Amino acid sequence: MGQVRHHDNFPSTPGKVKMDRSNYFGRVTSRWHSTASARLLGCSALLLAFALVVLFRVSSSSDLGDGGYFSHSDVHWAFKPTRVWEKKVRQSCLPRREDNPMVVLVTGAAGFVGTHVSLALKKRGDGVVGIDNFNSYYEVSLKIARQELLAKHGIFVIDADINDAFLLKTVFELVQITHVMHLAAQAGVRYAMENPGSYVQSNIAGLVNIFEICKAANPQPAIVWASSSSVYGLNTKVPFSELDRTDQPASLYAATKKAGEEIAHTYNHIYGLSITGLRFFTVYGPWGRPDMAYFSFTRNILKGKPINIYQGPNNKDLARDFTYIDDIVEGCVASLDTAEKSTGSGGKKTGPAQLRIFNLGNTSPVTVPTLVDILEKYLNVKAKREIVKMPRNGDVPFTHANISAAQTQLQYKPETNLETGLKKFVKWYLSYYGDNTPHESLVAW
Repeated sequence: MGQVRHHDNFPSTPGKVKMDRSNYFGRVTSRWHSTASARLLGCSALLLAFALVVLFRVSSSSDLGDGGYFSHSDVHWAFKPTRVWEKKVRQSCLPRREDNPMVVLVTGAAGFVGTHVSLALKKRGDGVVGIDNFNSYYEVSLKIARQELLAKHGIFVIDADINDAFLLKTVFELVQITHVMHLAAQAGVRYAMENPGSYVQSNIAGLVNIFEICKAANPQPAIVWASSSSVYGLNTKVPFSELDRTDQPASLYAATKKAGEEIAHTYNHIYGLSITGLRFFTVYGPWGRPDMAYFSFTRNILKGKPINIYQGPNNKDLARDFTYIDDIVEGCVASLDTAEKSTGSGGKKTGPAQLRIFNLGNTSPVTVPTLVDILEKYLNVKAKREIVKMPRNGDVPFTHANISAAQTQLQYKPETNLETGLKKFVKWYLSYYGDNTPHESLVAW
């Protein structure tokens, strides 16, 4: 999401190396005034140094790969807010309701869940501003289409990186953010095997940066953030409860989300940030992620291509607690509404602060073959199924949410079964893509 800035001319290095550089430039400067040729040499050295800095920044950013943090626009060498930009932020954050309105910063706003949550908040009259890096993990065109949808409803999505501390500070200085809905993350279980650095950069470093900005704000906002059902990892007890052990992650993605939960505890304990974590269970629906299995299956069924249906140990079908996007949005908004105020001031804790974690699922697992049956029904096309053993890539055989805590504290009540939800998804898919289905992409659950 944008690039991570280096504020020095060189990457940070131990003192001795920095001193040597300082002496070098000192010698060049002293010769600068001696002769014309020396001045030319000095200019050349400075130009060379500048070129090396540029090369360093470009190479270090490009190392992030497709899951990295360039936006779809030009690289942000130095963010400078303009009057037009500031006006867009203020207008987007202007609440329309008088009864306890919120001003919410939604990270990952051009993502699947982020788009739907932003629209729900704006519809009821809250102020909303988004931030998204538009990375190329899956087709950027879909993210841009979501951004355009949000713009039609008066929601401004900033094209930037959550690691850009200066930009985030600027937003907090322009408007008083009361809540942060932190949904930005590098998603997907299998992609972590190709680009692990992107998960650390976004899911850990990005989360810490959000917490750092929030802890320094005065007043501090309340934070709701997306963890994942993946944290249950190799847990075999079902349904998964928030009280179950989560110390056996099966993937790097899960490990970064588990790390995020521990980091959240730390910032709550030390700085008094009010933090609510949400463990999502296989979210699906219109405007969804193309890397998800239901999305990929739909694409390939329509193209007449075979689909891989994985089986677990003992030829057992995989099962997922598929949760429709509208139900997830209900849980997200309820979490914001019930979040207590943070208790820190100027980065210092003044009292105990709220810390919560909730499962948000449908609590009705469905096998993958049944999912395909439903897609066949609404696409009116027979799938070419290939049964494949589940590879050792971080996937788990099943998920099943215990949602009693969310039911009690959030009045969370999922209402959409898989058949109804997939019918709505297929209708959107055919409307959005028609016969022009997108390129091949990774598949996640």
